Amino acid sequence: MARYTGPSWKKSRRLGFSILETGKELQRRPYAPGQHGQGRRRKDSEYGLQLKEKQKLRFTYGINERQFRRVFDDAGKLQGKHGENFMFLLETRLDNVVYRMGLARTRRQARQLVGHGHITVNGKRLDIPSYRVKPGQTIGIREKSRDLAIVKEALELTVSRPEFVTFDDNKLEGTFVRLPERDEIHPEIAEHLIVEFYSR
Repeated sequence: MARYTGPSWKKSRRLGFSILETGKELQRRPYAPGQHGQGRRRKDSEYGLQLKEKQKLRFTYGINERQFRRVFDDAGKLQGKHGENFMFLLETRLDNVVYRMGLARTRRQARQLVGHGHITVNGKRLDIPSYRVKPGQTIGIREKSRDLAIVKEALELTVSRPEFVTFDDNKLEGTFVRLPERDEIHPEIAEHLIVEFYSR
């Protein structure tokens, strides 16, 4: 299954969850898209609830099913809770860290910045969005890319950053300080349902 590149607002309304983490998608029309979006909704089955929770997280990070499952399997090899480790690994993706630092307004934009070679890790150019950033590594903008309009716009619109990243606006670089705590990311996601989905 290929990565979803369709309208994100429509997908958010279908899932009843803001995959852009802004909440704007659901403000005007907080119901499913389509002709019957406002009609009576059937109660989801147990499988339906698990699938929906999985899709919420997958579309939030914008990755395909095969990559998503691979990260899930890797999380199972770590000590601790499977579901939490899974979410922590997703947060270490390079495109996500770029987004968390405020260098891009969305994860899609962050993926594009990484893919086009505008991002450096510890001073070296890296163009792999799925690269797992390790605590202590420094993420920055290439010297040639410092005047990009989308980066300047994103930085101007950034109000706050999570505590697990730091950023220096003058140097245009930041550090992935540590793995996030569970309460710092997606409090509305029930990760145990995703574990149940893959454990069937």
